[in-house]
Amino acid sequence: MMILGLVRWMQPVHGYEVRRELLSWNADEWANVAPGSIYHALKKLAEEGMLTEVATEQVGTRPARTTYRVTPKGDAEFEELLRKYWWELQGPTDPFLAAMGFLPALPRDEAVVALRNRARMPRTAADRLRASLGSDWMRRSKPVHVGWMLERGIALMEAEIPWCERVAELVESGVSYYPDTMPTWHDRDDDHAEHAADTTE
Repeated sequence: MMILGLVRWMQPVHGYEVRRELLSWNADEWANVAPGSIYHALKKLAEEGMLTEVATEQVGTRPARTTYRVTPKGDAEFEELLRKYWWELQGPTDPFLAAMGFLPALPRDEAVVALRNRARMPRTAADRLRASLGSDWMRRSKPVHVGWMLERGIALMEAEIPWCERVAELVESGVSYYPDTMPTWHDRDDDHAEHAADTTE
């Protein structure tokens, strides 16, 4: 959607300009758009009939640059994806959630340090976004809604900070990870060990 949208917005445009614009949005950090994949994506979209190659230019010894426009098929695909992402709620994929599911496997003191470190990371990232938000670069060269996007990112990051700090305090206090009626992580390990011993015998 982002590549189609940028070509539609900037056309006629070549891959380097699309890549530069996506990097200026930091899209590699929040949209899972790898800069190295942009040229491949442009070629694939052209093969699928969503983009058309307008011209190929070569300046001096630089690599040839292909210029693209969006086709009617690409327009329709962009608008369908745009509305899909506006109206659907999709949670981000974060490996931390999988790690959190195995919290009892981590020593408590290490879990406490890791949670407090995780609280520092979004604070630093939010400060960086806030600096971008207040910069001349943002005010002079970006639409107002790009600032709103940065504000959303700041709000999401800052929401995680108190959660990390609160859970770190709970872990540090020694709160039990399990209800009284549920076997603990160590009980499960003991069960596996007994089963392995029975199998060996």
